[in-house]
Amino acid sequence: MDAHHVAVLRDLLASTPWVERSEKFAQALRRTREAGGLLLMGTPGEEPWHLAAHLDDESRYAGLPQLSPSLVRWSPPPDAPAHLGIGLERLSDTRRGDTLFVVNSEEEAPVPLLERVDDARRKGATVLSMDQGDRELGALAHEALSLTPEAAPLTFDGLQHLVSTAAGDPREGSASAGLRERVSRFLDLVSGPRIPD
Repeated sequence: MDAHHVAVLRDLLASTPWVERSEKFAQALRRTREAGGLLLMGTPGEEPWHLAAHLDDESRYAGLPQLSPSLVRWSPPPDAPAHLGIGLERLSDTRRGDTLFVVNSEEEAPVPLLERVDDARRKGATVLSMDQGDRELGALAHEALSLTPEAAPLTFDGLQHLVSTAAGDPREGSASAGLRERVSRFLDLVSGPRIPD
């Protein structure tokens, strides 16, 4: 989903609470203190690759290195490159100032995931969850964003796009202006320096 489609989705959802909820959740993401402190984790059966890529893009476009996530994987292959080889052992190193962002597109998080989230929280990490009505995971989170069935036409994928785009805009309440600025910066990066007329 590109910036234009995210803007259309925001307009479509303007009369619902979802834009405001995604912006509030994005503010919590931006509270991560330092680069490498945002840990993004899914379930054993589904890793949030797509969201990781979008947050990494937003981090670069907005100049917010703390938004670039470390994707924590359940079973990374031994020959995976360093940025794709972060395993569950990273959770044992969590500390105050880290943010554990858990994405669960299933109905309920598996027990091993809940145990690891609870451990990270006890070590001082801020826990954020995005789910589809998972009460146990939501109860462990400091901030939870749950997509409920009545949220149509918003999909779980659409919600991830709303959050990642809002996370890249550090100015509260100015999402559309921030989106235009990020698109402009992106075009500058892609096309190189402009030659004055």
